[in-house]
Amino acid sequence: MSIPVEVADLEQRLAEFGRGYLLTSRDGTVKAVSVRAVPDDGTVLVPAPGRGSVANVGLNPTVTLLFPPEHGDAMTLLVDGTATAEGEDVRVTPTGAVLHRPVA
Repeated sequence: MSIPVEVADLEQRLAEFGRGYLLTSRDGTVKAVSVRAVPDDGTVLVPAPGRGSVANVGLNPTVTLLFPPEHGDAMTLLVDGTATAEGEDVRVTPTGAVLHRPVA
């Protein structure tokens, strides 16, 4: 089951989650790194996710942020977006988001 999340409501939703994962890809391989994401004026700043992730963003700016539930059967937040590298950081401009609960 998925519930769409308006991009305008993303800052509020992100406050409900702790650490998440930045998913980037290169040559068909997905890289996932644990991150803290910070809402910032309509974008999401991912401080220092690592050189591999920053390099991947330079080659393929399409990314996903995944925030798993912190409790039992709660929902996962998935945020798709376009990313840019800013030094050691990555800034994601969200293009869509959903709350997702797997069907049991």
